[in-house]
Amino acid sequence: MSTAAATVRPREVLADLLPASRVRDMALVLGGAALTGLAAQISVPVPGSPVPVTGQTFAALLVGTTLGASRGLSALVLYALAGLAGVPWFAGGTSGVSVSFGYILGMMLASTVVGALARRGADRSVPRMAGTMLLGEAIIYAVGVPYLAYAADLPVSAAIAAGLTPFLIGDAVKAALAMGVMPTAWKLVDKR
Repeated sequence: MSTAAATVRPREVLADLLPASRVRDMALVLGGAALTGLAAQISVPVPGSPVPVTGQTFAALLVGTTLGASRGLSALVLYALAGLAGVPWFAGGTSGVSVSFGYILGMMLASTVVGALARRGADRSVPRMAGTMLLGEAIIYAVGVPYLAYAADLPVSAAIAAGLTPFLIGDAVKAALAMGVMPTAWKLVDKR
């Protein structure tokens, strides 16, 4: 049996397979923030919505499942703070607070929750990963849509129409990608 397969314990996330150190953790957090910032640059405007379709939510959920709750949250907090400080890595190269900032707040919470679930093995099988990703997406919308309604002074029904409905199919595709990526990564690790 290989040493990689022998050292995998049920309460580990993928990042735990790297040798433990503070430097590792700092690099993972910085890398998670950078990945989220890069994925946010994949930005497609949605007609009638101030919120674009981005790769940001996919990255935020993968960061959480790969790094675990505390490092995932740290990565998303770093991402948010850097964007608030002026780093142009929010959707479409923007920074600062906008009507869509609630989605970033939701990503912080979602990353934490999916990271905690990954510690319990939710990233090891397709069905469990599906539930984990759907829960993560629901958390992002549960924070993002009310924030959009408040920040854009929209009725809740209009915020749902502009900030939720147009994104459901894309988010289903992102969830399907994650359902394939994480369990496959664990299978590859187990084969080494």
